[in-house]
Formats: sequence, structure tokens, C-alpha cells
Amino acid sequence: MRTGRTGTVATLAGALAFAAFTAPAAEAADTGITVSKMVVNSGKPIVVGTTEKKRPGVRFHVSWSAGHSLSDVDADPYLYHGTTARKGADHGGIYLSSMTCYEDGPRAADCTGELYIEPRYTLDSNNDATNWKVGAAARVWGANGRPKSEEYLPALATAQVKRAARATVNASPEPVAKGKTLTVTGRLTRADWVKHSYTGYGGKAAKLQFRKAGTSTYTTVKIVKANSTGSLRTTVKAASDGYWRWTFGETSTTGGATAAGDYVDVK
Repeated sequence: MRTGRTGTVATLAGALAFAAFTAPAAEAADTGITVSKMVVNSGKPIVVGTTEKKRPGVRFHVSWSAGHSLSDVDADPYLYHGTTARKGADHGGIYLSSMTCYEDGPRAADCTGELYIEPRYTLDSNNDATNWKVGAAARVWGANGRPKSEEYLPALATAQVKRAARATVNASPEPVAKGKTLTVTGRLTRADWVKHSYTGYGGKAAKLQFRKAGTSTYTTVKIVKANSTGSLRTTVKAASDGYWRWTFGETSTTGGATAAGDYVDVK
């Protein structure tokens, strides 16, 4: 942490955040540091695409034993899964980008910061769409700038990481005669963290919704399941001018998506 009462920001960059953890090794020991009230991304899932960097917020409370101060303790949070807190601190995790701490009495502080996710480097498997554990690398520093003791606090909270999704729509013909058949197509895709592109979300059910011109509410007309490539296709009778769209909700691994409405003029 190494911050003062004024909350000096300790800024790191992406995966380089844990370069701080490669400081001269200390003997693993109980540091007397306690972390509580850990919240990541305001408790909401972290939805990640293929290129956009994400900086989910993190906040927590930290306290330490007598004889130390905020300036000589560290409690740096990170996310990990499928391994131990110790191994997750070294590789395969989501690490701290920046943090600010303010003292709350002589032996405690409230901290806020940001984690850093670069999809091309942080996430290399679609199995990363899962619940991650939140750990913290705790250190007590000596006067010589070397850590006196360190430990890796496990499972302080959980954070769900999901694959971003997209939906498209096209209703035709445009315009269409009233009472005639309107064909509505579209495609559902989601982030593939191995291919670094959006690929078909096959087998996913989506709602076809309609909003009549001059109104603000969409109504579900029918539910259609996408084929193996994520494509959607159905027909409806044209009744009035308005907007058509496909939408679906999030799952345990994937965020939801809603297409922008496609307007059709009914003659």
C-alpha cells in the first residue's frame, strides 16, 4: 500500500502490477494484516469482450497489528481461479492497476482502486468465464525497503467474469404491405478469448420483440432458438410501423445482449 493519510495513489500498469510482488522475497509468515468488506465491480459481473480494456473497481477495509502504520504495510487485491492464492498471485490472475487508501484510525484504512483486464493477455481461455476468487498479497515492509513478512490471503470474496455478447437484427422487406409476411433475421455472437473475435452463440434462445412507432415499450412476440452458428430467422405478419429487435439475458458465463431496433415502414 505504502500510502499516507492523504491517500497518495499507488499506480501500477496492468499485469505489471504484480511486478511489485517480485520484490526480494520475505519469509512467509502471518503479517497481522486483515482484509474485510471486499467488493469488486460493485458486486456486478465483469463482462469482457475481445479488445476493450476493463478496469473494474475494488474497495475494501484493511487493518494491521500494533507497531505498524499505513506507510509500511501492503494489501494488494487480485483475482484468481483454478489454483491457490499463492500461485494465483504469480501468474494467471487479474491484478491491481491503481489504489488509494485513507487511514481510518491508527491501525486501519479504507481503500479503493481498480483492477486491469486486457482481454488478449489476461484471458486466454473461455473457461476463464467463471467465478474468480479475490485474494490479497499482504506484506509488512522493513526500514530497509525489504519485506519483513508476507502472506497471500485467500478467498476474501468472489467476482464473476463473463464473455461479452452481441445481437444483430434485420427485418425485411422494407417497406412492407400491411398483412404481408415480414422476415426477421439476426445473429447472436459472444467473445471468444482464444480466437480473439466474436463467434456464433449457437443454441441460445432469443426473444423477438416489437415496439410500435410512437411508443416506448417493446413487447415480446415470440422466442426463437439460434442455430449452430448463432443465426436467427422467423416470420411475422406486418401490422403497423415500428421497430424489431432480438434480445437475450445473461447466463452464468455470458452477458446478455440486445440489438438496436430495426424500423419497418408498413404501408
